[in-house]
Amino acid sequence: MKKEIENREDIIVLVNSFYDKVRQHPTLGPFFNEEIKINWDTHLPIMYDFWESNLFSVNKYKGNPVVTHQSVDKVSPIEQKHFGHWLQLWFNTLDEHFEGQNADTLKSRARNMSHMLFMKIFQGRM
Repeated sequence: MKKEIENREDIIVLVNSFYDKVRQHPTLGPFFNEEIKINWDTHLPIMYDFWESNLFSVNKYKGNPVVTHQSVDKVSPIEQKHFGHWLQLWFNTLDEHFEGQNADTLKSRARNMSHMLFMKIFQGRM
C-alpha cells in the first residue's frame, strides 16, 4: 500500500529500494559497482541525510553534490544517459512505494537536480 513520505524511516525505505534497483540496472549497476566502486555502507547513510535534508529542511547533509559528481566524472565520465536512467529508477521507486505531495516534490527536485548537476559536470570539463 502506498503512503505519503512522512519521516526519515520513509526516506530510508525509498533510498534502499532505489539503490537496490541501481545495483541491478544494466547501465548504472556496473557504473556504481565496478567503475567508481561505491562503498554502499558509507554511501547510503549520506543519501538518507541528503534526501531527508532536501525534503524536510533539516540540516543533516554536509556534502557538496556538485564537487562529488565532478570528481566522479574525472574517474569515469558521467553521461546524460546515466541521469536519464537514474531519474527513471527514482520515479519508478517513488511510484512503487509512495504517493502524495512529498513524492511529487522529490520527483521535481530530482529532475531539477539532475539537470543542474549535468550542467555543472559539463562546465567542470572546460
